[in-house]
Amino acid sequence: MPDDMLTREIGNSGIEASVVGLGTWAIGGWMWGGTDEATSIAAIQAAVDAGITLIDTAPAYGQGVSETIVGKALQGRREKVVLATKCGIVWHTQKGNHFFDYDGKPVHRYLGKESIVYEVEQSLRRLNTDRIDHYITHWQDPTTPVEETMEALEALKDAGKIRSIGASNTDTDIARAYLAAGQLDAVQEEYSMIKRDLENEILPLCRQNGVSVLSYSSLGLGLLTGKIGPEREFSGDDLRKGNPRFSLSNREKVARLMAAIGPVAERHGATLAQVVIAWTVQQPGITFSLCGARDRRQAEENAAAGRIRLSAEEITEIETQARTHLTGLDT
Repeated sequence: MPDDMLTREIGNSGIEASVVGLGTWAIGGWMWGGTDEATSIAAIQAAVDAGITLIDTAPAYGQGVSETIVGKALQGRREKVVLATKCGIVWHTQKGNHFFDYDGKPVHRYLGKESIVYEVEQSLRRLNTDRIDHYITHWQDPTTPVEETMEALEALKDAGKIRSIGASNTDTDIARAYLAAGQLDAVQEEYSMIKRDLENEILPLCRQNGVSVLSYSSLGLGLLTGKIGPEREFSGDDLRKGNPRFSLSNREKVARLMAAIGPVAERHGATLAQVVIAWTVQQPGITFSLCGARDRRQAEENAAAGRIRLSAEEITEIETQARTHLTGLDT
């Protein structure tokens, strides 16, 4: 694939990053059947060496496990990457809104000022860095005004601890509240061929206000890789076990879609997953695509997707096939 890795700016921050980012939820192990540190470090380093400059993590991914692994992997490579992490899913306090229990202990959504100041220091320590390039509120806290949250984030930016501000798992009202309270550079939301509700309201709002959109689960938790067939079984704490998205009916429909877009992949000498990622970052308003990788091979495959340029005709062809084969998908 001769084209260079496509890069874009995160909002109006002046920070440029590769359109394909490495998402490290699975590397944290939690809800993904565990993790292997050495394999994960190799995957992160392979992603960076292959041209991915956007690395996304969070404290909640294994309660610090993912951040710690990312920090180890980036030693000697830190200046090559735009490092993103998050705040707002906490277990050091029971303020805010109870979210879930982890190993029998309560985890809350909380975005109070003092908590954010505490969290950023913990993340800096685990990541072994002096600044976070893109800092994101992970899940929204209904007990804290957005103005208070943004005041804390703007203060951290003024202090040089973070360089840009993002919000994840929002809606249009919350996004507007962030925009009114300060400089929101990006939102991070789930978006893929099988989940496109962002197109209704959030994408137009972001495009109007110069806000980037980081798409997560671009491969539908692996469903859109072309590698999870009807015979696949999930075990342990794998979040896909029992998930209606991975019903036999869905996997059969996706298999038919993958067969239909096979000719596009062949024309580009690409895998099906690479074509899906390339399609994602060429959708209007989608700025970046965060893709997980558990090993070196997956990381290198995802990175190569950032070098694919689909033609307008190919995007239309994929769109037609997606609407044909994904109608009535279980979600």
